[in-house]
Amino acid sequence: MTSATATPSTHLPIAYRRIDSPVGALLIAASDAGLHGIEFPENRHPLRRTPGWHEGDHPMIDLARRQLEEYFAGRRQQFTLPLAPAGTDFQRKVWNTLAAIPFGSTWSYGQLALRVGKPSASRAVGAANGRNPLPIVLPCHRVIGSSGAMTGFGGGLPTKEFLLRLEGALPDRGASSRLFD
Repeated sequence: MTSATATPSTHLPIAYRRIDSPVGALLIAASDAGLHGIEFPENRHPLRRTPGWHEGDHPMIDLARRQLEEYFAGRRQQFTLPLAPAGTDFQRKVWNTLAAIPFGSTWSYGQLALRVGKPSASRAVGAANGRNPLPIVLPCHRVIGSSGAMTGFGGGLPTKEFLLRLEGALPDRGASSRLFD
């Protein structure tokens, strides 16, 4: 099971590499502590590069790449990767809770806030959700507005819609369900 409870050491060397995906080139960052980040080509909150980051290979990047390829091919619904996102305790609690949203389902920000144990903190939960450094693996794309409306997403709303269609959470539009029509 995926877990976001690890706290990375700022002294670990973190390798990163870009991989191709149906939503564009994803930057994957990892170390011996686990997966630190996944970044979309267009990202509202880019990963913060700290000393020790370097472009290169790491076995964790290869594992993440394989699992992401399986996800995009429709053969994986859950990720089994050790995670090491940098964030506050509250952010990590929100991110860990994202892993409980079932594949093919969506929750509202209010539902997420309730699951985090902060039912009146929808905005704070939304802000933490927006800073999720591990999108797709910790499925922040599965969080939508209480009316069912698509709301902000760090990788852009077309990417969010693509991911939700891939998972069957939105009706398929047939041939027009490509990312960039």
